[in-house]
Amino acid sequence: MGDNGKVTRPASTRARLDQVCAAAVEVAREGITEVEPSDVGDHLKAVAEGDRIVTHYFECRLSGYRGWRWAVTVTRVPRSRNVTVCETVLLPGPDALLAPGWLPWQERLQPGDLGPGDLLPTPPDDERLAPGYLLSDDPAIEEPAWELGLGRTRVFSREGRMDTAQRWYDGDHGPGAAISVAAPAAARCGSCGFYLPLAGALRQSFGACGNFYAPDDGRVVSADHGCGAHSEALADAPESQVDELPTIYDDSAVEEMSVSRAPGSVEATEPAEPYGHS
Repeated sequence: MGDNGKVTRPASTRARLDQVCAAAVEVAREGITEVEPSDVGDHLKAVAEGDRIVTHYFECRLSGYRGWRWAVTVTRVPRSRNVTVCETVLLPGPDALLAPGWLPWQERLQPGDLGPGDLLPTPPDDERLAPGYLLSDDPAIEEPAWELGLGRTRVFSREGRMDTAQRWYDGDHGPGAAISVAAPAAARCGSCGFYLPLAGALRQSFGACGNFYAPDDGRVVSADHGCGAHSEALADAPESQVDELPTIYDDSAVEEMSVSRAPGSVEATEPAEPYGHS
């Protein structure tokens, strides 16, 4: 089968182009009844699909369908020159503008799409979850005693926790975030007084920020994330020091000064000498 649903043959046995059907260009054009005649452009080519079966391609002039082509398949019975239309379709050409491929809604969903009143059902076979009565390798789940009829129906599976941890670590609250890279090397969340570690297996790597002034307040951050609002950001800051200039004595020149003698002293009876001399 070809891309357009038509039967195709190997190149060695490809059907010959029926001349009667190939000449029926106007018959094929009139078979396009879905749109106005002005929306059908020039005849592009005629392709043999089988014995006495030919598809005519016309340019599509519909707004928004650049590169698309009208395909009209015509045929005739043996020994008859009366050509009839089999089908009419609109097909994309090699340079057609196409819509993105269809994705299931689970794959189209993005964080933040869920709004007030919206419901997001979780599939029963979601690999991120495991039945609550099964033992887990997470101590936070195994510590409480399970009682029939109590507790959560499903809990995080190991795969679910690993996927979540990796997503958090690679996101805006991990070590690679811009605010974390710009923070001092010692200002890591794991050593911050406002850091609230999570319970269970994720406790070693993640916690919640409880600093009202931090940009990550109320969000889960990795232990090696950081910001300038660290509780000890200023505790280890070295005190500013001012270099003092040494005292320098210049004794290269001497200034002569007269020294007075105290009355009645022995020095008063001696002649005065200069204060300094070379």
